[in-house]
Amino acid sequence: MEPLFTSTAVVAVGEIGDKTQLLAIVLAARFRRPLPIIAGILGATILNHTLAATLGYLVSDWLSGAAFRVAVGIGFMAMAAWALIPDKADDEEGLAKSRGGVFVTALISFFLVEIGDKTQIATSLLAARYHQILPVAAGTTLGMLIADIPAVLLGEAATRIVPLRYVRIAAALMFGLIGVWVLLAAFRVV
Repeated sequence: MEPLFTSTAVVAVGEIGDKTQLLAIVLAARFRRPLPIIAGILGATILNHTLAATLGYLVSDWLSGAAFRVAVGIGFMAMAAWALIPDKADDEEGLAKSRGGVFVTALISFFLVEIGDKTQIATSLLAARYHQILPVAAGTTLGMLIADIPAVLLGEAATRIVPLRYVRIAAALMFGLIGVWVLLAAFRVV
């Protein structure tokens, strides 16, 4: 259960203020149809994070030992630094109404925006750390939904509940602590 819970917490906190959450707000304001937007987020996240977790799992199969654990720990430390950098919504590229409607627009937009995003990279790192695909992908998908559904339902009001600066700091601390923990384990300190 640890991979599921850790993955959920890491992504739920890391996603707040992220560009995909801002995309959720933009889509909600533009289309005012929350259910197809949420369904699009779910579909895109399942696909994207399952691929990312699979990649992390496979990489951890090929690489092992202390050097790999150090690389994963450093990856989490880099994620901590990255979490402190504010995201902004990308241009409205990809947000035009498609023939498939709101669902397809949300699905494609979220899938593309999530490629190379910090939550996707965190998913790969978590799968490498825990050497599990399903619990990590399920946890990161749940974390994404925990952060993005309120953004869709509340729109811009969601960003006013908690100042994003504090959320970014909390996310950075979480990524940093996981990085330190992985590094300490790599050197057999814990």
